[in-house]
Amino acid sequence: MRTMTIRIERDERTAQARMKAGFVRASKSGKYQGEHRSFESPAALFRVLTPARWTLIERLQALGPSTLRGLAREIDRDVKAVHRDVAALRAEGFIERDAEGRLLVPFARIHAEFDLAGVQAAV
Repeated sequence: MRTMTIRIERDERTAQARMKAGFVRASKSGKYQGEHRSFESPAALFRVLTPARWTLIERLQALGPSTLRGLAREIDRDVKAVHRDVAALRAEGFIERDAEGRLLVPFARIHAEFDLAGVQAAV
């Protein structure tokens, strides 16, 4: 079962350190540690995962492998718009194609975690 954790990490060093630690844990344990995707800000996250794209991911996850036209019918959207969103999500690793060329979300679970803290939280 593949999992994806989405994080907002403003500091690139923190993201790289977390990724390195994950590789080390995986190599030592030999166990799958899940996959991670970091964004530098909430705005960057929401540019990639728009409400329409999130709906697309949810529906495709529930459907299982699907053709582009079949997916467009399922979510009642224009094929060109779905194609554009699928291309963006494939580029970011949220959607893949199976051996038959059908679209799928390879993750059984997608988890997002981030903190929004004000100036006083840093004190």
